Amino acid sequence: MKKEKIQIFDTSLRDGEQSPGCSLNTNKKVEIAKELEYLGVDVIEAGFPVSSPGDYKSVEKISESINNTIVCALSRAVKTDIEIAGESLKKAKLPRIHTGIGTSNWHIKYKFNSTPDKILERAINAVKLAKKYVEDVEFYAEDAGRTENNFLLKICEKVIQYGATVINIPDTTGFCLPEEYGKKIRFLKENVQGIHKVILSTHCHNDLGLATANSLYGIINGARQVECTVNGIGERAGNTSLEEIVMIIKQNKHLNLFTNINTKKITFISNFISKLTEITVPANKAIVGFNAFSHSSGIHQDGIIKRKETYESINPKDVGVHQSSIILTARSGRAALNYRYEKLGFFLNRNSIDRIYPIFLEYADKKKEITDEELKIILKNSNINNDNDQKRYRNSIEIKC
Repeated sequence: MKKEKIQIFDTSLRDGEQSPGCSLNTNKKVEIAKELEYLGVDVIEAGFPVSSPGDYKSVEKISESINNTIVCALSRAVKTDIEIAGESLKKAKLPRIHTGIGTSNWHIKYKFNSTPDKILERAINAVKLAKKYVEDVEFYAEDAGRTENNFLLKICEKVIQYGATVINIPDTTGFCLPEEYGKKIRFLKENVQGIHKVILSTHCHNDLGLATANSLYGIINGARQVECTVNGIGERAGNTSLEEIVMIIKQNKHLNLFTNINTKKITFISNFISKLTEITVPANKAIVGFNAFSHSSGIHQDGIIKRKETYESINPKDVGVHQSSIILTARSGRAALNYRYEKLGFFLNRNSIDRIYPIFLEYADKKKEITDEELKIILKNSNINNDNDQKRYRNSIEIKC
Protein backbone atom coordinates (compact mmCIF):
# COMPACT_ATOMS: atom_id res chain seq x y z
CA MET A 1 0.00 0.00 0.00
CA LYS A 2 1.31 3.43 -0.95
CA LYS A 3 2.24 5.70 1.95
CA GLU A 4 0.09 8.80 2.50
CA LYS A 5 1.60 12.19 3.17
CA ILE A 6 0.87 14.18 6.31
CA GLN A 7 1.24 17.91 5.78
CA ILE A 8 3.11 19.71 8.55
CA PHE A 9 1.58 23.12 9.29
CA ASP A 10 3.97 25.02 11.53
CA THR A 11 2.44 27.75 13.68
CA SER A 12 5.52 28.59 15.76
CA LEU A 13 5.40 32.17 14.46
CA ARG A 14 1.72 32.64 15.31
CA ASP A 15 0.42 30.34 18.05
CA GLY A 16 3.95 29.66 19.28
CA GLU A 17 4.68 33.35 19.67
CA GLN A 18 1.64 33.65 21.92
CA SER A 19 3.70 31.93 24.62
CA PRO A 20 4.05 34.30 27.60
CA GLY A 21 7.42 36.03 27.44
CA CYS A 22 7.97 35.25 23.76
CA SER A 23 8.27 38.21 21.43
CA LEU A 24 9.89 38.11 18.01
CA ASN A 25 10.62 41.06 15.76
CA THR A 26 10.18 40.90 11.99
CA ASN A 27 13.83 40.06 11.23
CA LYS A 28 13.83 37.13 13.65
CA LYS A 29 10.54 35.87 12.22
CA VAL A 30 11.92 35.94 8.69
CA GLU A 31 15.03 34.03 9.86
CA ILE A 32 12.86 31.38 11.48
CA ALA A 33 10.57 31.14 8.45
CA LYS A 34 13.55 30.46 6.18
CA GLU A 35 14.79 27.72 8.50
CA LEU A 36 11.30 26.19 8.62
CA GLU A 37 11.29 26.07 4.82
CA TYR A 38 14.69 24.32 4.86
CA LEU A 39 13.30 21.92 7.45
CA GLY A 40 10.58 20.92 4.99
CA VAL A 41 7.35 22.15 6.54
CA ASP A 42 4.42 22.40 4.13
CA VAL A 43 2.75 25.46 5.64
CA ILE A 44 4.13 28.36 7.68
CA GLU A 45 1.51 30.29 9.64
CA ALA A 46 3.34 33.60 9.57
CA GLY A 47 1.10 35.61 11.89
CA PHE A 48 -2.18 37.37 12.63
CA PRO A 49 -1.87 40.54 10.48
CA VAL A 50 -4.77 42.52 11.94
CA SER A 51 -3.39 42.18 15.48
CA SER A 52 -0.63 44.78 15.06
CA PRO A 53 1.39 46.69 12.44
CA GLY A 54 4.39 44.58 13.41
CA ASP A 55 2.58 41.33 12.71
CA TYR A 56 1.31 42.68 9.37
CA LYS A 57 4.87 43.61 8.39
CA SER A 58 6.15 40.18 9.44
CA VAL A 59 3.61 38.34 7.29
CA GLU A 60 4.42 40.64 4.38
CA LYS A 61 8.19 40.13 4.69
CA ILE A 62 7.87 36.37 5.12
CA SER A 63 5.66 36.28 2.03
CA GLU A 64 8.48 37.92 0.06
CA SER A 65 11.15 35.62 1.47
CA ILE A 66 9.59 32.15 1.10
CA ASN A 67 9.54 30.40 -2.26
CA ASN A 68 8.28 26.81 -1.99
CA THR A 69 6.21 26.71 1.20
CA ILE A 70 2.63 27.88 1.71
CA VAL A 71 2.53 31.11 3.73
CA CYS A 72 -0.59 31.43 5.84
CA ALA A 73 -2.16 34.41 7.61
CA LEU A 74 -4.71 34.04 10.41
CA SER A 75 -7.95 35.97 10.63
CA ARG A 76 -11.19 35.87 12.54
CA ALA A 77 -14.47 35.64 10.65
CA VAL A 78 -14.42 39.41 10.50
CA LYS A 79 -14.42 41.46 7.28
CA THR A 80 -11.52 43.73 8.27
CA ASP A 81 -9.41 40.79 9.47
CA ILE A 82 -9.80 38.97 6.19
CA GLU A 83 -9.12 42.03 4.06
CA ILE A 84 -5.92 42.83 5.96
CA ALA A 85 -4.82 39.18 5.82
CA GLY A 86 -5.36 39.19 2.06
CA GLU A 87 -3.33 42.39 1.64
CA SER A 88 -0.45 41.04 3.75
CA LEU A 89 -0.18 37.97 1.50
CA LYS A 90 -0.04 39.80 -1.83
CA LYS A 91 3.60 38.91 -2.47
CA ALA A 92 3.33 35.29 -1.33
CA LYS A 93 4.00 32.67 -4.00
CA LEU A 94 1.65 30.20 -2.26
CA PRO A 95 -0.77 32.22 -0.07
CA ARG A 96 -3.38 30.85 2.32
CA ILE A 97 -5.89 32.64 4.54
CA HIS A 98 -6.80 30.80 7.74
CA THR A 99 -10.16 32.11 8.90
CA GLY A 100 -12.79 30.80 11.27
CA ILE A 101 -15.00 31.17 14.30
CA GLY A 102 -15.89 29.41 17.55
CA THR A 103 -18.46 26.66 17.09
CA SER A 104 -18.99 25.13 20.54
CA ASN A 105 -21.94 26.08 22.71
CA TRP A 106 -19.44 27.67 25.10
CA HIS A 107 -18.24 30.05 22.38
CA ILE A 108 -21.61 30.65 20.71
CA LYS A 109 -23.38 31.51 23.95
CA TYR A 110 -20.73 33.16 26.11
CA LYS A 111 -18.14 34.54 23.66
CA PHE A 112 -20.42 35.72 20.85
CA ASN A 113 -23.82 35.91 22.58
CA SER A 114 -25.15 34.47 19.34
CA THR A 115 -26.98 31.51 17.84
CA PRO A 116 -25.81 28.52 15.77
CA ASP A 117 -27.56 29.89 12.64
CA LYS A 118 -25.78 33.24 12.93
CA ILE A 119 -22.43 31.52 13.50
CA LEU A 120 -23.03 29.40 10.40
CA GLU A 121 -23.78 32.53 8.38
CA ARG A 122 -20.59 34.23 9.59
CA ALA A 123 -18.54 31.15 8.68
CA ILE A 124 -19.94 31.10 5.14
CA ASN A 125 -19.36 34.83 4.63
CA ALA A 126 -15.79 34.56 5.92
CA VAL A 127 -14.90 31.81 3.45
CA LYS A 128 -16.61 33.64 0.57
CA LEU A 129 -14.67 36.81 1.28
CA ALA A 130 -11.33 35.01 1.76
CA LYS A 131 -11.79 33.31 -1.63
CA LYS A 132 -11.70 36.76 -3.26
CA TYR A 133 -8.10 37.13 -2.11
CA VAL A 134 -6.68 33.59 -2.33
CA GLU A 135 -7.66 30.23 -3.73
CA ASP A 136 -6.36 28.31 -0.70
CA VAL A 137 -8.69 28.99 2.26
CA GLU A 138 -8.47 27.11 5.53
CA PHE A 139 -11.43 27.28 7.90
CA TYR A 140 -11.04 26.68 11.64
CA ALA A 141 -13.95 25.65 13.85
CA GLU A 142 -12.57 26.99 17.13
CA ASP A 143 -13.24 24.73 20.12
CA ALA A 144 -14.29 21.92 17.79
CA GLY A 145 -13.23 19.50 20.51
CA ARG A 146 -16.26 20.60 22.56
CA THR A 147 -18.56 21.19 19.58
CA GLU A 148 -21.54 18.90 19.02
CA ASN A 149 -20.73 16.66 16.08
CA ASN A 150 -23.94 17.32 14.15
CA PHE A 151 -23.40 21.08 14.17
CA LEU A 152 -19.73 20.60 13.28
CA LEU A 153 -20.82 18.42 10.34
CA LYS A 154 -23.24 21.10 9.16
CA ILE A 155 -20.68 23.90 9.30
CA CYS A 156 -18.05 21.77 7.54
CA GLU A 157 -20.44 21.01 4.69
CA LYS A 158 -21.27 24.69 4.23
CA VAL A 159 -17.67 25.96 4.17
CA ILE A 160 -16.75 23.20 1.70
CA GLN A 161 -19.66 24.29 -0.47
CA TYR A 162 -18.27 27.85 -0.54
CA GLY A 163 -14.70 26.90 -1.35
CA ALA A 164 -12.74 25.97 1.77
CA THR A 165 -9.74 23.79 0.88
CA VAL A 166 -8.70 22.79 4.43
CA ILE A 167 -10.84 22.37 7.54
CA ASN A 168 -9.14 22.70 10.90
CA ILE A 169 -10.67 20.81 13.86
CA PRO A 170 -9.01 22.39 16.90
CA ASP A 171 -9.01 20.93 20.38
CA THR A 172 -8.66 24.50 21.59
CA THR A 173 -8.67 23.82 25.33
CA GLY A 174 -6.86 20.48 25.25
CA PHE A 175 -10.11 18.94 26.48
CA CYS A 176 -10.40 15.76 24.39
CA LEU A 177 -9.08 12.31 25.11
CA PRO A 178 -7.23 10.78 22.14
CA GLU A 179 -9.89 8.18 21.33
CA GLU A 180 -12.64 10.81 21.57
CA TYR A 181 -10.79 13.21 19.28
CA GLY A 182 -10.04 10.42 16.81
CA LYS A 183 -13.73 9.46 16.71
CA LYS A 184 -14.66 13.07 15.95
CA ILE A 185 -12.30 13.15 12.97
CA ARG A 186 -13.60 9.76 11.79
CA PHE A 187 -17.21 10.95 12.12
CA LEU A 188 -16.48 13.95 9.87
CA LYS A 189 -14.49 11.85 7.42
CA GLU A 190 -17.35 9.39 7.01
CA ASN A 191 -20.36 11.72 7.12
CA VAL A 192 -19.57 15.18 5.74
CA GLN A 193 -20.69 15.59 2.13
CA GLY A 194 -17.78 16.75 -0.03
CA ILE A 195 -15.17 15.86 2.57
CA HIS A 196 -13.03 14.34 -0.20
CA LYS A 197 -12.53 17.87 -1.59
CA VAL A 198 -10.68 19.13 1.48
CA ILE A 199 -7.89 18.23 3.88
CA LEU A 200 -8.88 17.70 7.51
CA SER A 201 -6.40 19.27 9.92
CA THR A 202 -5.63 18.77 13.61
CA HIS A 203 -4.76 21.64 15.93
CA CYS A 204 -4.37 20.33 19.46
CA HIS A 205 -3.39 22.13 22.65
CA ASN A 206 -1.46 20.54 25.49
CA ASP A 207 -3.44 21.58 28.57
CA LEU A 208 -3.67 17.95 29.72
CA GLY A 209 -0.45 16.80 28.06
CA LEU A 210 -2.39 15.10 25.25
CA ALA A 211 -1.68 17.37 22.26
CA THR A 212 0.63 14.97 20.43
CA ALA A 213 -1.51 11.93 21.28
CA ASN A 214 -4.65 13.67 20.03
CA SER A 215 -2.91 14.70 16.80
CA LEU A 216 -1.77 11.11 16.32
CA TYR A 217 -5.30 9.77 16.76
CA GLY A 218 -6.50 12.48 14.39
CA ILE A 219 -4.24 11.35 11.55
CA ILE A 220 -4.93 7.68 12.27
CA ASN A 221 -8.60 8.48 11.72
CA GLY A 222 -8.25 10.49 8.53
CA ALA A 223 -6.73 13.94 9.16
CA ARG A 224 -3.93 14.70 6.70
CA GLN A 225 -2.52 17.90 8.17
CA VAL A 226 -1.08 18.47 11.65
CA GLU A 227 -0.76 21.97 13.06
CA CYS A 228 2.16 22.10 15.46
CA THR A 229 5.07 24.14 16.80
CA VAL A 230 8.77 23.52 17.24
CA ASN A 231 9.46 22.51 20.87
CA GLY A 232 5.68 22.49 21.46
CA ILE A 233 5.65 26.22 22.31
CA GLY A 234 2.36 28.06 22.37
CA GLU A 235 -0.54 29.48 24.33
CA ARG A 236 -0.84 28.23 27.93
CA ALA A 237 0.68 24.72 28.04
CA GLY A 238 1.60 24.83 24.36
CA ASN A 239 0.75 22.97 21.18
CA THR A 240 1.47 19.68 19.50
CA SER A 241 5.24 19.33 19.26
CA LEU A 242 6.46 19.20 15.65
CA GLU A 243 9.42 17.00 16.50
CA GLU A 244 7.27 14.52 18.41
CA ILE A 245 4.58 13.98 15.79
CA VAL A 246 7.12 13.86 12.95
CA MET A 247 9.27 11.24 14.68
CA ILE A 248 6.23 9.17 15.68
CA ILE A 249 5.29 9.01 12.00
CA LYS A 250 8.86 8.23 10.95
CA GLN A 251 9.46 5.49 13.54
CA ASN A 252 6.12 3.72 13.23
CA LYS A 253 6.22 2.27 9.72
CA HIS A 254 2.89 0.46 10.21
CA LEU A 255 1.11 3.82 10.10
CA ASN A 256 2.02 3.91 6.39
CA LEU A 257 2.44 7.69 6.56
CA PHE A 258 5.27 10.12 5.84
CA THR A 259 6.16 13.82 6.07
CA ASN A 260 8.53 16.01 4.07
CA ILE A 261 10.49 16.98 7.18
CA ASN A 262 14.27 16.57 7.04
CA THR A 263 14.51 15.07 10.51
CA LYS A 264 18.29 15.53 10.68
CA LYS A 265 17.63 19.27 11.02
CA ILE A 266 15.28 18.87 14.01
CA THR A 267 17.86 19.46 16.76
CA PHE A 268 19.21 22.51 14.96
CA ILE A 269 15.79 24.13 14.49
CA SER A 270 14.89 23.35 18.10
CA ASN A 271 18.02 25.09 19.40
CA PHE A 272 17.62 27.94 16.93
CA ILE A 273 14.05 28.73 17.95
CA SER A 274 14.84 28.28 21.63
CA LYS A 275 17.62 30.86 21.32
CA LEU A 276 15.54 33.43 19.41
CA THR A 277 12.41 33.06 21.55
CA GLU A 278 14.41 32.75 24.78
CA ILE A 279 12.19 29.82 25.78
CA THR A 280 14.37 27.09 27.30
CA VAL A 281 13.75 23.51 26.22
CA PRO A 282 13.28 21.27 29.29
CA ALA A 283 16.12 18.77 29.66
CA ASN A 284 13.66 15.86 29.63
CA LYS A 285 11.75 17.11 26.56
CA ALA A 286 11.13 14.25 24.10
CA ILE A 287 13.40 14.22 21.02
CA VAL A 288 15.15 17.56 21.59
CA GLY A 289 15.79 17.81 25.34
CA PHE A 290 19.44 17.64 26.48
CA ASN A 291 18.72 14.35 28.25
CA ALA A 292 16.80 12.76 25.37
CA PHE A 293 19.82 10.64 24.38
CA SER A 294 21.71 10.73 27.68
CA HIS A 295 22.03 7.66 29.89
CA SER A 296 23.06 7.73 33.55
CA SER A 297 21.54 4.57 35.02
CA GLY A 298 24.02 1.69 35.20
CA ILE A 299 21.52 -0.84 33.85
CA HIS A 300 20.65 1.39 30.91
CA GLN A 301 24.28 2.26 30.23
CA ASP A 302 25.29 -1.40 30.13
CA GLY A 303 22.51 -2.13 27.64
CA ILE A 304 23.35 0.88 25.45
CA ILE A 305 27.03 -0.05 25.34
CA LYS A 306 26.17 -3.58 24.22
CA ARG A 307 23.53 -2.51 21.70
CA LYS A 308 21.95 0.94 21.42
CA GLU A 309 18.50 -0.36 20.52
CA THR A 310 18.11 -1.86 24.01
CA TYR A 311 17.22 1.59 25.38
CA GLU A 312 16.91 3.85 22.34
CA SER A 313 13.97 3.59 19.95
CA ILE A 314 15.34 6.51 17.90
CA ASN A 315 18.77 6.77 16.31
CA PRO A 316 20.14 10.12 17.59
CA LYS A 317 21.64 10.82 14.16
CA ASP A 318 18.11 10.79 12.68
CA VAL A 319 17.37 14.04 14.54
CA GLY A 320 20.80 15.61 14.09
CA VAL A 321 22.47 14.50 17.31
CA HIS A 322 26.00 13.16 16.73
CA GLN A 323 25.75 10.34 19.26
CA SER A 324 24.33 9.31 22.63
CA SER A 325 25.85 10.42 25.92
CA ILE A 326 26.99 8.16 28.73
CA ILE A 327 26.73 10.42 31.80
CA LEU A 328 28.71 9.23 34.82
CA THR A 329 26.84 9.59 38.10
CA ALA A 330 26.54 7.63 41.33
CA ARG A 331 23.99 5.46 39.50
CA SER A 332 26.51 4.41 36.85
CA GLY A 333 28.07 0.95 36.78
CA ARG A 334 31.46 -0.49 35.93
CA ALA A 335 30.59 -0.96 32.26
CA ALA A 336 29.94 2.76 31.80
CA LEU A 337 33.06 3.69 33.75
CA ASN A 338 35.23 1.43 31.60
CA TYR A 339 33.52 2.74 28.44
CA ARG A 340 34.31 6.35 29.31
CA TYR A 341 37.93 5.51 30.14
CA GLU A 342 38.30 3.84 26.77
CA LYS A 343 36.91 6.97 25.10
CA LEU A 344 39.67 8.91 26.85
CA GLY A 345 42.29 6.43 25.59
CA PHE A 346 42.74 4.39 28.79
CA PHE A 347 42.32 0.64 28.33
CA LEU A 348 42.00 -1.01 31.73
CA ASN A 349 41.49 -4.63 32.76
CA ARG A 350 38.66 -5.82 34.98
CA ASN A 351 40.82 -5.86 38.12
CA SER A 352 41.75 -2.22 37.61
CA ILE A 353 38.14 -1.17 37.07
CA ASP A 354 37.16 -3.00 40.27
CA ARG A 355 39.82 -1.04 42.18
CA ILE A 356 38.86 2.30 40.67
CA TYR A 357 35.09 1.88 41.03
CA PRO A 358 34.82 2.53 44.83
CA ILE A 359 36.93 5.69 44.43
CA PHE A 360 34.69 6.77 41.55
CA LEU A 361 31.57 6.28 43.71
CA GLU A 362 33.05 8.49 46.44
CA TYR A 363 33.45 11.28 43.90
CA ALA A 364 30.08 10.61 42.29
CA ASP A 365 28.18 10.74 45.59
CA LYS A 366 29.39 14.32 46.02
CA LYS A 367 28.64 15.51 42.47
CA LYS A 368 25.87 15.36 39.90
CA GLU A 369 28.20 14.29 37.13
CA ILE A 370 31.83 13.18 36.81
CA THR A 371 33.85 14.99 34.16
CA ASP A 372 36.75 13.69 32.05
CA GLU A 373 39.28 15.64 34.10
CA GLU A 374 37.93 14.07 37.26
CA LEU A 375 38.21 10.62 35.68
CA LYS A 376 41.91 11.28 35.13
CA ILE A 377 42.33 12.38 38.76
CA ILE A 378 40.53 9.23 39.94
CA LEU A 379 42.84 7.09 37.83
CA LYS A 380 45.88 8.85 39.24
CA ASN A 381 44.67 8.50 42.83
CA SER A 382 44.02 4.79 42.39
CA ASN A 383 47.80 4.09 42.09
CA ILE A 384 47.26 1.58 39.34
CA ASN A 385 50.41 0.27 37.69
CA ASN A 386 50.24 1.69 34.20
CA ASP A 387 52.32 -1.03 32.56
CA ASN A 388 50.50 -3.92 34.16
CA ASP A 389 47.17 -2.44 33.27
CA GLN A 390 48.11 -1.82 29.64
CA LYS A 391 47.51 1.91 29.79
CA ARG A 392 47.68 3.57 26.42
CA TYR A 393 46.33 6.68 24.76
CA ARG A 394 44.61 7.26 21.51
CA ASN A 395 42.93 10.17 19.75
CA SER A 396 39.26 9.90 20.53
CA ILE A 397 36.12 11.95 20.26
CA GLU A 398 34.42 12.90 23.51
CA ILE A 399 31.18 10.98 23.76
CA LYS A 400 29.18 13.93 25.01
CA CYS A 401 27.35 15.79 22.28
